[in-house]
Amino acid sequence: MKYSLSIFFCLIIGIATANEESSIEAREIELSVMLDALRSANNDSEKAEKNTAFKNSLKKVLELKEAFTYPFGKLKTVGFVDSPDKQLRIVNWNVEQEDQTQRYYCFLLHVDEKKKNIELSELLDNSQFSPPRPDGILEAKDWYGALYYKIIPIVKVTKTVYTLLGWDGNNSMSSIKLIDALYFAGNNPKLGSPIFKTKESTLKRIFYEHSKKTTMSLKYEPEYDRIIFDHLSPEAPNLKGFYSFYVPDLSLDAFVLSGNKWLLKEDVIGVNKAIDSKTEIFVKNERTGKIEKQEIKNKWENPEDKSSPGGGNIHIAVTPEKDAQNPTAIKNDLNKKAARRDRRNPENMNATLGRKNKRRKN
Repeated sequence: MKYSLSIFFCLIIGIATANEESSIEAREIELSVMLDALRSANNDSEKAEKNTAFKNSLKKVLELKEAFTYPFGKLKTVGFVDSPDKQLRIVNWNVEQEDQTQRYYCFLLHVDEKKKNIELSELLDNSQFSPPRPDGILEAKDWYGALYYKIIPIVKVTKTVYTLLGWDGNNSMSSIKLIDALYFAGNNPKLGSPIFKTKESTLKRIFYEHSKKTTMSLKYEPEYDRIIFDHLSPEAPNLKGFYSFYVPDLSLDAFVLSGNKWLLKEDVIGVNKAIDSKTEIFVKNERTGKIEKQEIKNKWENPEDKSSPGGGNIHIAVTPEKDAQNPTAIKNDLNKKAARRDRRNPENMNATLGRKNKRRKN
């Protein structure tokens, strides 16, 4: 009898769980329809109305226990970023305005270790009434607004500080990449922590503003414990301080993790990830005429090696002016040939008679 009751209760629990999962799936479909309506809105007032409806409905769904791990794959233009320690999920999206500025929205799902439950909090975009680059510790209601795409947990003695990498579309002239720190005081989120050390000072967050016509790389490399990024410089010396004209200058800097702080290192070397030692290719079998799969080693072939696939060709770097297929090179070559045919030097010709000037003996 006890065995039968156990099976019965297991079935009840299984059915309840399945109903909850189907419920969140159904709600996700509704949210997807609302999100499509938001993205197709024609003006700022319509976007605000559609976004309010979407945000309120999303908040109710995020209050479900399953929302902490549910993938939400149908909400294509909303970011769901999970921390590696499985203690934090950031739900983040933006709404572009008619003047090309952005409004940002963000929910935080955080595991409360003491209460053994998941707490939901919201960051409120207050960028219209705050400095463009706030440098202090911020409350949730004073958020500057951004899209976060990477979470890096740093464990301190009494708490975990989450380093965040983010993007801000800013305005029609420039974009911003940023690095910030997030932690929780109780269940209240706080932004900013003095963990970023440069030569001059220790900062609570970092902003990098650059020209809209370019992109800036800012990424975390866990194998080196560093955040590596493009170094920005003005397009011309007289544009220093005008960040709408800052672009990557082909050098790299990095914040390297040392203990629980990030130390700035300038002029670092970027390293590509190691590739597999072997790869698969498809080739035609000359004997059978069929396409077959072959496995080859991934290694650099010296073009000067006679046994290489190129047959030992001498490899010489060709500049544009020496490229035989370059139209300018072809024209220059023709001009040189014509000059060789006419051995007379125009500088020694008499402008009136067209005859060669005779040198006078001194």
